Amino acid sequence: MVENRLTNIRSYCEHTPHIAKSAFIDPSAVIIGRVTIGDGASIWCNAVIRGDVAEIKIGNNSNIQDLTMLHVTHHNPGKTAETPLIIGNNVTIGHNCCLHACTLHNNILVGMGTTILDNVIVEDNVMIGAGSLVPQGKHLNTGYLYFGNPVKAIRELTTAEIKHLEYSAQHYVKIAHNHKNS
Repeated sequence: MVENRLTNIRSYCEHTPHIAKSAFIDPSAVIIGRVTIGDGASIWCNAVIRGDVAEIKIGNNSNIQDLTMLHVTHHNPGKTAETPLIIGNNVTIGHNCCLHACTLHNNILVGMGTTILDNVIVEDNVMIGAGSLVPQGKHLNTGYLYFGNPVKAIRELTTAEIKHLEYSAQHYVKIAHNHKNS
């Protein structure tokens, strides 16, 4: 776990963020509560990750880019159980996105300015185009490009595009490493 050198990483009701030593956290990012950040992950400028009412997990080599906000849904008696936000491995979340209580599997690229709402499931190897809205409860199947408001399947991804998903995540691992060592 990274030492809490930054005042922007803070506990909430006895829950302290767990951050892998190899992760990069920009000093302007805010990380609160029940948050787990995996090896090689990176959290960029002015991102907000608020695990105050449910858990947020960010997988290995995933990156949360500038101005992105991650939050969760609390237990609402008689309606819904607490809903976490889970991000798998090798996931790139573009600038200025909003993700709320959803699950993203592995090798995913979420384009800039996209909003993903509660109880959405995104399978492996998916691209979501910039500015899209993924409505509550939607299920995005593996191997497709999705785009729109509301989001729709546009076409299957090519082999080259699927390879680019992992490349994108690895590129951010490299950039984060450079920032940590500058």
